[in-house]
Amino acid sequence: MGGPDRWGKGPTVAGVFRARALLRHYLTPTPLREYPGLSELVGTRVLIKHENLNPTCAFKVRGGINLLSQLSPAERRSGVITASSGNHGQSIAYASSLFDVPATVYLPENPNPDKARAIEQFGARLVCHGKDFDESREEAERVAAKRGARYIHNADEPLLIEGVGTIGLEIMEAQPDVDVLVIPVGGGTGAVGSGMVAKALARCVRVYAVQAAGAPSVYRSYKAGRILPEKELRTFAEGLATRVPFPRIFRLLRRILDDFFLVTEEEMREAVRLLVRHAHTLAEGAGAAPLAAALKLKRRLRGKTVALVLSGANLPSEVLRDILCEDEATSGEPRRRAGTTARSR
Repeated sequence: MGGPDRWGKGPTVAGVFRARALLRHYLTPTPLREYPGLSELVGTRVLIKHENLNPTCAFKVRGGINLLSQLSPAERRSGVITASSGNHGQSIAYASSLFDVPATVYLPENPNPDKARAIEQFGARLVCHGKDFDESREEAERVAAKRGARYIHNADEPLLIEGVGTIGLEIMEAQPDVDVLVIPVGGGTGAVGSGMVAKALARCVRVYAVQAAGAPSVYRSYKAGRILPEKELRTFAEGLATRVPFPRIFRLLRRILDDFFLVTEEEMREAVRLLVRHAHTLAEGAGAAPLAAALKLKRRLRGKTVALVLSGANLPSEVLRDILCEDEATSGEPRRRAGTTARSR
């Protein structure tokens, strides 16, 4: 990572509580809701943590606000540079608009158009560079070092982790009887922050991570006990598409997680449909992944109270249309193929 090492003692539970005190001035705690249809499908009590109801429709805004609020006056004047697959970039752009900090966000070429548009609408400068997130990140680090701007890593920042850790704090305070947290992993900030504070409040709670089978770098590394990069990523869930795990985050994941699972593209797409049908809510691939995992783990989860972190809802409209129009609806009714139109009823 370019620039000075800001890790210090790393993220702490005390830091999560400080972040919660700060964030209450800018964000409303997101709902934790049970939907009978989803609980019936999984075969146990399931609660959805609605991070899709944040101002950026994703969880990372918590970390962005926590970090940018604590920049020095010199850092605010020189501005910030970051790289993202989308949601982190939105969080930095949104927070920069709150604190009047110039921000530049690097995204891979051909990014999620909705996320790219939102970054610009929040007032940040958008630069598309590289075939994937890692190439964007390398360029952002180079430019930040050249310009003397504050580079914000998308995961390797304690203040980001402590900010998003408030998700776990809200879950455990609202439902102290939660037995299992299921959290999607891209960079790993959400799983580290929320898992750390959940286990501090209830040692018996189990923390499960989930990643896309088409982008399994963190999963494979976790299982092997060493970092294993991926050469190529094949998933529509860009929030889970990490090609190279971040070493310090990886070490924390190894300490905090109780297990790690993969879900397929179709399992995530089915979870998107189920969330629309039973919760009348929208999830992107990463946000739907915890439900997809819970459906695979029905036997293991039986009799437990399970909280699923719906991390975001920034799904392009054309992707949502295709998902909803795929063959063989789970309701048992034929589903129209993409491109067809419905008759008036």
